[in-house]
Amino acid sequence: MKRFKQKKQIFLILSILMPLALSTFKVHAGSFAAEIFCTMRDGGNDHESSWEAAYTYIKKQKGGIFKVSPKQAASQITESVIRDKETFSYCVEYLDKLHPNRKLLRELEKEEERKEKELEETNEDFSEETIERYSY
Repeated sequence: MKRFKQKKQIFLILSILMPLALSTFKVHAGSFAAEIFCTMRDGGNDHESSWEAAYTYIKKQKGGIFKVSPKQAASQITESVIRDKETFSYCVEYLDKLHPNRKLLRELEKEEERKEKELEETNEDFSEETIERYSY
């Protein structure tokens, strides 16, 4: 009975401490990723290369079974920049690129698909016979 109680206490302590340890690790990964992103942007690099470097770092640090989505990584970087405004004061202007207007992007993709379909339909209207008629 004593052994069961001890195991139960150890399990309880571990279940409390593990999430704390993991969240601290996540905060450090996010803050260093913010440092990578902001330093690269401030150095004159474009958004894509800076974002890829920071996102790759977060994915590598996270590890495990579950993957970090781009949205989660962008949130981590944003939180780190906002939390430490004095250090990243030069980086606030770059945060808008991390959270693009998703609705607008979806609409643009749909419009592009519609134009491609329209072009395919137009090309189907020109049969082989129409093209051969003018060949000499």
